[in-house]
Amino acid sequence: MPNDAHNTTCIGTAVPAATSGSVTAIVPARDEEAVIAACIKSLASQTEIAEILVVNDQSTDGTAGVVKSLMEKVPNLRLLETAGLPDGWVGKNHALWVGVQQAKSTWLLFTDADAEHERNSASRALQIAQEHNAALVSFSPEQITGTWYEKSLIPYVYLRLAKRFSYEQVNDPNSRAAAANGQFLMIRREVYDAVGGHASVAGELLEDVALAMRVKAAGHGIWFGSGNGIVRVRMYRSFQEIWQGWKKNLYRLMGGTPWAVVREMESNLPWIPFLLIAAGLKYPLLLLLGVLLLIARQTSYGLDLARNHFPFSFIFYYMPAVVLYVAVLWASYRSHVNGRIQWKGREYSIGTPESAR
Repeated sequence: MPNDAHNTTCIGTAVPAATSGSVTAIVPARDEEAVIAACIKSLASQTEIAEILVVNDQSTDGTAGVVKSLMEKVPNLRLLETAGLPDGWVGKNHALWVGVQQAKSTWLLFTDADAEHERNSASRALQIAQEHNAALVSFSPEQITGTWYEKSLIPYVYLRLAKRFSYEQVNDPNSRAAAANGQFLMIRREVYDAVGGHASVAGELLEDVALAMRVKAAGHGIWFGSGNGIVRVRMYRSFQEIWQGWKKNLYRLMGGTPWAVVREMESNLPWIPFLLIAAGLKYPLLLLLGVLLLIARQTSYGLDLARNHFPFSFIFYYMPAVVLYVAVLWASYRSHVNGRIQWKGREYSIGTPESAR
């Protein structure tokens, strides 16, 4: 989701004042042994969070063991287990639904196992809810990138999302635009129940956006903004993970139609500079013009990076970013057209409604 825009006040039902211990944090976890401890520890230090519910979604690694070892030090931590994945559900959505059934607080905080929170993440979200009369508050986390492919693809995708999901439009109660980021999504329990919760978006791969759309359509205020200095994530730690992750979501995020894919590919590929450079093999002046246009596009990308809180130095990953983005967008389109998506050892069939097996 985007990392840059202005925020506006939302209008809706009055939001009750925040109190200490008014939040239940729910963390879905499927094979998250390497990251779950850091997430739990970052949540445990916040007085606003009354309970932390980790929902172990049939992990095959040591996720459950890590959580159990922390329960001795974190008294408000509980481990829940999913019994299986019902037909029609995406795994994450079902795990969150299981957690909600045990939650006791006024606010529900949905966050991913790879998210690390600053001490003010919950208090800041509650403050924003109060100030903007919002029933749903979501942050687009600061993105941690390690490898060249993370530094290439993740910033590029988020810059494209920033153009598609403007914070200003999302937060405008007069606009139909709605979006959220499931890595940090906090919602008032009574509103969650009123719109049907995750049961109403059971088969949605983009459950965060779908839930935000339902909340806003019901007349409640939503607030979506940058999470820099509040929450950070490293989304993927291998090329296979980053490829499968964006392959799962990118087609839907960019419009979910073949025409939207064509528009994205046409607007992102620097085909005019490339044509000029190719023609420049015969006409040197065209080669110079093509190189200058390519540098101009790369410079514009660098300025967008800086505006969206990414290092300007990532400008040097511009060409790998374009190639990876176009390739994974095409792969995402092909997967959705074929009706099958694979993620974390499960295969989902894409339909209306979607179903999982």
